[in-house]
Amino acid sequence: MAVTLQQIADKSGVSRGTVDRALNNRGRINPEVAERIKRIAREMGYQPNRAGRALAMSRHSIKIGVILQSIDTPFMQQVKEGAEAAKEEARRMGAEVEIKEIKGIDASGAISYMEELRKNGCNAIALVPSEDELLKATVDTFVREYRIPVVTFNSDIAGSKRLCFIGQDTLQSGRTAAGIMSEIVRPGGKVLVISGHPTNQGHKNRARGFMEELRECRQDVELLDIKYAYDDDWVAEKITEEALKTTKELAGIYLAASGTEGVCKVIEQYGVSGRVKVISNDLTGKNEEYLRKGTIQFLLGQDPYAQGNHSVMILFHKLFDGIEPEKEYNYTEIVIKNKYNI
Repeated sequence: MAVTLQQIADKSGVSRGTVDRALNNRGRINPEVAERIKRIAREMGYQPNRAGRALAMSRHSIKIGVILQSIDTPFMQQVKEGAEAAKEEARRMGAEVEIKEIKGIDASGAISYMEELRKNGCNAIALVPSEDELLKATVDTFVREYRIPVVTFNSDIAGSKRLCFIGQDTLQSGRTAAGIMSEIVRPGGKVLVISGHPTNQGHKNRARGFMEELRECRQDVELLDIKYAYDDDWVAEKITEEALKTTKELAGIYLAASGTEGVCKVIEQYGVSGRVKVISNDLTGKNEEYLRKGTIQFLLGQDPYAQGNHSVMILFHKLFDGIEPEKEYNYTEIVIKNKYNI
């Protein structure tokens, strides 16, 4: 009789989902635990039957829809790479993944794509959401009435019936950035926070975490009113230029979302690189270039590939294997980089 994943899980003292990730080299798992699971599987004579799984898949008619917002940002392109890799993996098993892209943040566009994907036969949705009551109600309708599970990634939608969230703990990310800024900003200086979209929960949480923590850490530093660049480099450029013209004591800038290139362009033009400390997010090519030059002091990464990949694969395993996600919040690592370790 063939050895099952559950039998290996029982023998290993872990969940079935952990066994699946270890045997398929998928997801974050302690390397020692993964090796022990693989050793036990070999000892038990486990043989994966991918051909049989693919045949069974054809009878399940599994189709997963993915909706990416802010696709015009370099970061979301990295998220898309992870989703595309999951699409190929699911395709080899007989499943189908359909990816929809939205420029900027558009709740109504996301809702329209959700309905389109449902009508196209999708029985699960992975979504980058925004804070919008109608979008939240649509997610709840899909889960309760249509029995279509929804996973959110990169940004969450508070209070919805979604299955789980995959992405950075953005509130903690903002606090981390504030802790770094508190160590490098000069006494008596002023700090500007530039966020992305007011309706993006991740952007809001980063900004809130940063501002709360910096007020706690450095009462001698003044926080300027938060500005929104809407993930637009040109808008971020104008915000920074205005701040430099009107605030002689400007000592730091924290970007809670995209717009880094616009900020750095002005910082270099005004010759204040290094004097005005800049902390931003995401390990994209242009950001890393500015980090090496010293225009940016620190970058905080959040594993975009994993966000796109794991959101699809969690739904795949739920539909095909009946494996529920182990956690409601699947946080990716907060990676801190400066010019010495990039």
